[in-house]
This record gives sequence, structure tokens and C-alpha cells, in this order.
Amino acid sequence: MHELSLAESLLLIIEDAAREQRFSRVKAVWLEIGQLACVEQQSLQFYFDAITRDSIAHEATLHIIVSPGQACCGVCNQLCSVETYHALCPHCGNYALKIIQGGEMRIKELEVE
Repeated sequence: MHELSLAESLLLIIEDAAREQRFSRVKAVWLEIGQLACVEQQSLQFYFDAITRDSIAHEATLHIIVSPGQACCGVCNQLCSVETYHALCPHCGNYALKIIQGGEMRIKELEVE
């Protein structure tokens, strides 16, 4: 259900950008979401469509780009790809992984008029 609040926050960011950059309509949004961000993409799409219905982003297309999870091992200092927060280092087998990418969510690009 947190996808509703994410969609609301997304619209607020878009509206702030519209005021600052003086555009009147958003046609498309490219949103980068980390693989580890625990965001249900279909729910986010549903809520985005509902929240933007009477807004500057009405009928805007939401493009979701999933960025992979990446971590650095605190023991062997190697970088590795991860699909969960509690993964083993594939190089040394320790659980000392520090997530460095994959938990974020950011607007990568807007197509506006």
C-alpha cells in the first residue's frame, strides 16, 4: 500500500518542478527504481494513474526502469550483484555486504510541454 504514498510524492515532485521550470504538461515520466526498493510496479502504476487524473501529469506515461542491486563486501572488499538484502558474498561467502545500489527511487527524466 505504500505505493500510494510513493505516487503522491512523485506528483508533488513533478508539480514543484513544473513551478520552477515553467512547464504546463507532463507527457512521460521515467522513474528509476532499485531492485531492492520493495516497490510493486503494477501497484505504483495504478496509483500513479489515479493520483495524476486531475493534474499536470494527466495521462502521462510512467516508464519504470529497474536498476540492479549492488553491494560491496566488508571482508574481501569485492563488488557484487545482489537480489536481496541478506545475500552472501559470492567471492568469500560472508554476510558482510553493504548495499551501495538498488534501494533508491528517483525521477530520471520528464517529457514536458
